[in-house]
Amino acid sequence: MKQTMVEKVFSRKAGKDVRAGEYVVLPVDRAMCHEGFLLSCAKLIASGITKVWDPDKVVVVLDHYVPAPDVRMADAHVKIRKMAKQCGLKHYFGEREGICHQVMVEKGLARPGDLIVGTDSHTCTYGGLAAASTGIGTSEMAYVLATGDLWFLVPNSIQIMLNGKLPDRVYSKDISLALAGRFGSEFAQYRSIEFTGDLVKNLSIDSRLVLSNMSVEFGAKFGLFPVDGVTHDYMKSVGQQDIEELYPDNGAQYEYTYKFDVGNLEPMIALPHTVDNVKPVREVAGEKVDQVLLGSCTNGRLEDLRIAAGIMKGKEVAPSVRMYVYPASRQVMLQAMDEGIMQTLSASGAIICSASCGPCFGSQGGLLGSGEVCISSTNRNFKGRMGSPDAKVFLASPATIAASALTGKITDPREVA
Repeated sequence: MKQTMVEKVFSRKAGKDVRAGEYVVLPVDRAMCHEGFLLSCAKLIASGITKVWDPDKVVVVLDHYVPAPDVRMADAHVKIRKMAKQCGLKHYFGEREGICHQVMVEKGLARPGDLIVGTDSHTCTYGGLAAASTGIGTSEMAYVLATGDLWFLVPNSIQIMLNGKLPDRVYSKDISLALAGRFGSEFAQYRSIEFTGDLVKNLSIDSRLVLSNMSVEFGAKFGLFPVDGVTHDYMKSVGQQDIEELYPDNGAQYEYTYKFDVGNLEPMIALPHTVDNVKPVREVAGEKVDQVLLGSCTNGRLEDLRIAAGIMKGKEVAPSVRMYVYPASRQVMLQAMDEGIMQTLSASGAIICSASCGPCFGSQGGLLGSGEVCISSTNRNFKGRMGSPDAKVFLASPATIAASALTGKITDPREVA
């Protein structure tokens, strides 16, 4: 039987061949929680359960409200620490390490062929490493924490074949925005997106993670890349040697296949207030911005910071602009410091912040006032998500973010020397 990548993962977990459209109950390899761990554990305790099914397979990272912005969240963090200790969790990282998705990846806790669930919609990020990962609710997570299993509908798959060579200053974020603009924000509703094509072998893991992360913005359950040499090299770098192979069979059944040649792609931008309201940057260039945000689980990795620093080196952020930089993790922060990236960004006038979700989630810091405009490398620009409902948020790549910070207005990065 010819299988897609998600059918292969589900079949291995089920111990039998399964196809799209079947319902299955599967064991998960990892359960990842952020602050949602509190609600999930509360549901467990209400059911009379005080232990998780396997303390080695549960990961808890605090990232949405770090540092705690008020007493309510400080008290919640206290309870989470106590619960993590009571459960004997091996992989409890607290507030120290950064955004949960980056921590999962750089700690080697997401592996090719794994089935991973998390209390965050962007858990699909690990598909960049060929892990079938998806977000679930706190009630579902409570069930997983108790049993280690969860039911799934095996999703139909959409193949997106990426071919060609990316032009100068065009990146994975531009690909994702172009896809959203062409197909809409629900074209992959409860589907698995499988990225293939000639371009894939030339995409770094950082770039693959961007596309997998943004897959949920199209409604997808999973966003998977095949395992190749790039995958193997990365997994070795995080201490993982025995890697499961994963790629689609020739002749696998896809709901549809879309061929996307990136050779003529240009910098793209999502306009308020939806991810699929997309145009080329050049069509909206010139609009004044008040705030620039570089970071998040989408574009806060070393590659992203490096791109921005390359554009901003020796230049200054426009006087009318405040620029915040939120690295995806403590490790990314340290690496960026070693390379001089943080020094470059700070010297340009950027405000360097701690590794956390920050204003992306609207939980703390960097929020927008009424009538303000922000251009951000995050994944969502919903009305009121980053502060005032009267503010506007544009989404773009780190290159477009950096160029706009320098000029004080939305700027095509190809126009900045």
